[in-house]
Amino acid sequence: MSAIASAVVLDRTAHLYDRVSRVVPAMEWPSMADDVDAIMRLKREKNAIILAHNYQSPEIFHCVADVVGDSLALARRAIDVEADIIVLAGVHFMAETAKLLNPQKTVLIPDMGAGCSLADSITPADIRLLRQRYPGLPVITYVNTSAAVKAESDICCTSGNARRIVESMGLPRVIMLPDEYLAQNIAKETDVEIITWAGHCEVHEQFTPGDIAELRASHPGIVVLAHPECPPEVVDAADFSGSTAMLSDYVEDNKPPRVVLLTECSMSDNVAVHHPEVDFIRPCNLCPHMKRITLGNIRHALETGQHEVVIDPAVADRARLAVERMLEI
Repeated sequence: MSAIASAVVLDRTAHLYDRVSRVVPAMEWPSMADDVDAIMRLKREKNAIILAHNYQSPEIFHCVADVVGDSLALARRAIDVEADIIVLAGVHFMAETAKLLNPQKTVLIPDMGAGCSLADSITPADIRLLRQRYPGLPVITYVNTSAAVKAESDICCTSGNARRIVESMGLPRVIMLPDEYLAQNIAKETDVEIITWAGHCEVHEQFTPGDIAELRASHPGIVVLAHPECPPEVVDAADFSGSTAMLSDYVEDNKPPRVVLLTECSMSDNVAVHHPEVDFIRPCNLCPHMKRITLGNIRHALETGQHEVVIDPAVADRARLAVERMLEI
């Protein structure tokens, strides 16, 4: 944990605290300000940039990050990064994707333990066996996977573009992995038959239709927005489903008086910063992996160069192709 910031540092970071004052208690900011101040200085000194996923906590997302968004947005923006160092405030597969798209740059992840239950649910050997079982079918792989798994795939997708990628194959049947619920939810939107894999997000799989019924009973008129990694019966019971970017856009475009986002709970804090007029109800499911990224270890990564993401070139070349095919579409 950072030391309590001096009056000088508090004054220097006051404009940054203003961004998050509605979601970060004033009594907590002095323990954050010293790290925030150091990170801003280190970024300038080292020509570094921070990419942060929507599930990062507000003091990271709104105060030190340079690029924020969902997996697709971070993948797209990573291509245009001009800094020498990229710090990925997210989980390991996201840092690998940034490295794939910026092979000549240094990519750091503040905590090597920031993994993903989806990425852990499938291996390259699993894909090779699927190809033997379903010869000729294209393999569409969610970006929430390791570079080694992407390398065995034909093309990647995100929750925001999955249907478009599935239909772009121009075939009646495809393989989509590893998120079973995402694949099932996309299958309901298209005539393409989708072969699935039994991988699940440990955050989104916890939500149930009963949770939605309880929310509607306790908060009449609430608008329920669900991430498509939730079980299909949860998506069916929601008012809208989409990627984190789509959920944020929904709030921006519709400004529901009261809303709940069925996804990782920092998402609500980050969207709420821009919408003081919206009442956010927060059933809090934390991602333990995302929460391994902190101001302290972002600072440490910039100070020490830990932990650098390295991908075997033979794997990287094939994985990059799957990501680039997605971005072309």
